[in-house]
Amino acid sequence: MDKTTCIRVFADVNQIKECKRKITSNDQAFHDLARVLDLSGNEVRLKILYLLEEEGELCPCDLSDILGMTVPAISQHLRKLKDSNVIQAKRVGQTIFYSLTADHLKILRPFFKYINRIKEETKS
Repeated sequence: MDKTTCIRVFADVNQIKECKRKITSNDQAFHDLARVLDLSGNEVRLKILYLLEEEGELCPCDLSDILGMTVPAISQHLRKLKDSNVIQAKRVGQTIFYSLTADHLKILRPFFKYINRIKEETKS
């Protein structure tokens, strides 16, 4: 038997139609979420995003000191996040501070709450 063949007896046509509508109407949200999750799938970038959420904004030197990495290595990660509009930059004198964009903060905040919850559970 072909493993790609469905053997259901009855297809709920209305359910299939409604599910297709849901997928189509949320196409942009799926695209945005997939892009953010793809970028944050890298452990260093996930840590950077977490730190930006926790602290509000940080400069590359701060992130370098915190993560024990070189400023150029941090800058490469920041560039990928900035090019995808996940973070934004603000210049103050010679220093550039990075922060999460509001839209992406909404997407990522539940993940960071999970990280903080796990941290609290391990303290107990």
